[in-house]
Amino acid sequence: QVQLVESGGGLVQAGGSLRLSCAASGRTFGNYGLGWFRQAPGKERDFVAGISRKGGSTGYADSVKGRFTISRDNAKNTVYLQMNSLKPEDTAVYYCAASARYYSDYDRTYDFWGQGTQVTVSS
Repeated sequence: QVQLVESGGGLVQAGGSLRLSCAASGRTFGNYGLGWFRQAPGKERDFVAGISRKGGSTGYADSVKGRFTISRDNAKNTVYLQMNSLKPEDTAVYYCAASARYYSDYDRTYDFWGQGTQVTVSS
């Protein structure tokens, strides 16, 4: 069992930056592929970024490539999402998720989910 707790969300102006963190419980954090997803009001949950178990491989949605960076610190059981050049369309609840298999852009790959953190970007 893995428990995930996101933090770092908030209100920011367009063009600004935020760094989200997701702290995980458990001693097997390094065995999980990790992903960030987001869900805007009235929309489906979408993949944002993913990272492999040791951090050697990452993937991004086209909409965030070049602006967002996912990273992980297995010693701290934490995954991060650095978000730069934020746009109003980035407004959403952001979720981190852990997969016992591999990271993927498909949400059903993931076994555990956090409660989410709200990110609001004003124009």
